[in-house]
Amino acid sequence: MTQTALITGASNGIGLEFAKIHAQKGGNVVLVARSEDKLAQLAQELESQYNVKVWVIAQDLAQPNAAQTIFETTEAQGITVDILINNAGVGEYGLFIEQDLQDKHNLIQINMTSLTDLTYLYLKGMVACKQGKILNVSSTAGFVPIPTQAIYSSSKAYVTTFSQAIAEEVRESGVTVTALCPGAVATGFVEAGNLQGSSAWKNAQSAKSVAECGYQAMMRGELVAFNEGKLKFMFNWIMPFMPRSFILKMTKQAMAK
Repeated sequence: MTQTALITGASNGIGLEFAKIHAQKGGNVVLVARSEDKLAQLAQELESQYNVKVWVIAQDLAQPNAAQTIFETTEAQGITVDILINNAGVGEYGLFIEQDLQDKHNLIQINMTSLTDLTYLYLKGMVACKQGKILNVSSTAGFVPIPTQAIYSSSKAYVTTFSQAIAEEVRESGVTVTALCPGAVATGFVEAGNLQGSSAWKNAQSAKSVAECGYQAMMRGELVAFNEGKLKFMFNWIMPFMPRSFILKMTKQAMAK
């Protein structure tokens, strides 16, 4: 049976790679992002190359009603979403008190609130049908507090924790929820978050490799997925035993330009 995946942040980076992977497997795709032109071009490419159905929903997830609008649009068009990939996210760089407060509100809305709303809206139908998969793109940044990325790292801690809690709640329903926690990824996220020059991005992984890792983990129903084995070992077995003051100094240094 053909499955339909709704992917946020689908116009570039990891989201675009998710869309390609799912279409290659014969799945239909609902593309969500702000840029309607980019989405329309991608939709045309996917439909012609893989003979799948692709829908475009141009929506800014920084807007409070975005998730509800997306849900109502798919409902009105009779689209059953079998897979939800909450990929959209924004970053930041700088001292908390020196940054614009509205930018912080937008980050929280995109990284946390819209993700939560979309999960709530689509999860109900999945549980009712006793099938479905949700992949929430988090980050290894969620495992440690990061000075100069105070709100971003906190938002990803929320995503990882939220995903695991929901996964347990629906475990017996046949629906799975996976948190993908990659390290640095070479995407437009770096420029958008003013992260150019940060040492943490010197060995960034490709968006394609991260998307492949996340997609496979989602299909297997894994709880938390890392794209690098060394990161999994570090955050599961080393960081929890290190002094908090040392971790703060280390993460601050890693983000230094």
